[in-house]
Amino acid sequence: MELNINGSANTLSVSDAVFGREFSQDLVHQVVVAYRNAGRAGTKAQKTRSEVRGTTKKSKKQKGGGARHGALTAPIFVGGGVTFAAKPRSFAQKVNRKMYRAAMAAILSELNRQGRIMVVEGFELDSPKTTGMIAKLKDLNVGQRPLIVTEDATENLYLSARNLRYVQVRDVQGLDPVALVGADTVVMTADAIKKIEEWLA
Repeated sequence: MELNINGSANTLSVSDAVFGREFSQDLVHQVVVAYRNAGRAGTKAQKTRSEVRGTTKKSKKQKGGGARHGALTAPIFVGGGVTFAAKPRSFAQKVNRKMYRAAMAAILSELNRQGRIMVVEGFELDSPKTTGMIAKLKDLNVGQRPLIVTEDATENLYLSARNLRYVQVRDVQGLDPVALVGADTVVMTADAIKKIEEWLA
């Protein structure tokens, strides 16, 4: 498979296994959900009736006062415990390496079919200036949510994109399925594509 290089008459030969793979919605969904869940803190905690601070003495006599109640720490009272209290837990889901790589290849292939991958010879900035990043993206016409992928993203790139809300910069090692799925256009350097092929092959 050949990919056109933006601003050049040359083309880049890529693997069909990485950029021409059949799309599997179930696999991609599972990997994206697992990736997002792995980022959840899972630190939510509530108190049961036994953990709420307060006396467990019976609040009133058994008969003659209407409804029969015990301790005021019961869940039906304001300030009482929670019936099924949430406790800290891990939201992590197991995704093996083969599934993760297959999902990444499926996402890249679908982006390629939709024309949302733009290949460039290089993407560098001389200084960490937001205006420089804006001008470069305007020349490329990449939409509102571009993802820039380089072999080794420089500090200038990260700093230049930091103040742009919907612009993301990744190196190949930091590439993830959520960033790929959420991007309007993925701008990739030729060196980054070769490195991705080595990773996913």
